[in-house]
Amino acid sequence: MSDADRRRWDDRYTSRGPAHIELPTVFADYADEFPSSGSALDIACGQGEISVWLARRGLRVVGVDVSPVAIGYAHELAVRNQVDDHCRFTVVDLDDGLPAGEQANTIVCHRFRAPHRYPAIVERLAPGGLLAIAVLSEVDGGPSPYRASPGELSVAFADLDLIAEGEGDGVAWLMARRAADR
Repeated sequence: MSDADRRRWDDRYTSRGPAHIELPTVFADYADEFPSSGSALDIACGQGEISVWLARRGLRVVGVDVSPVAIGYAHELAVRNQVDDHCRFTVVDLDDGLPAGEQANTIVCHRFRAPHRYPAIVERLAPGGLLAIAVLSEVDGGPSPYRASPGELSVAFADLDLIAEGEGDGVAWLMARRAADR
C-alpha cells in the first residue's frame, strides 16, 4: 500500500474518534455461530470493534490493519474493556500478504476485499473453523475495483460449508466453516 493510502486511512480513523464494540449488522443474526474459545484473526481490524467483541466471548484475537492510528485505537478499546490480555494488534500491510501465524479457529474480514488473498484465508482457517467475511459489492452498489462481482464470495469459498450468505445494498457477505477433516 502506498504511503498516501496509509495516511488516508490514518486520517479517516483519526476523524472517527473512539470505537464501540459491535458485531457488524450482516453477522448479528448469526452471533451464536461464533465460538467462545480458541483463536481468531481479524483481518483489516480497523479500530478493533470486532476483535474486542470476539475477545469478550473468550477468544484470543490477533487484529491486523494497515493504519497505525487504527491499531492504537484498537489497543485502547481492548484495554478499556479489560480484554487486552486476549488481544494482540499489529500494523500489517495486507498487500504483502497475511502475517505469519498458526491457523485460526475464527477468521473475520470485514470491509476488506483482496480476492488474491482468498486462498490464503482458507489455508489459515483451522479445520472446523469459522469464516465471516463481508465486502463491498457491485450488487446494488455499482461497479468498482473495490467491490466484489456478483457471486464472488460463493465461488471463492465454495470448498467451505456454507452457514449463510447474502448480497445486496452494495454488500456481499458469507459465513462458512471449514470441514473438520481438512
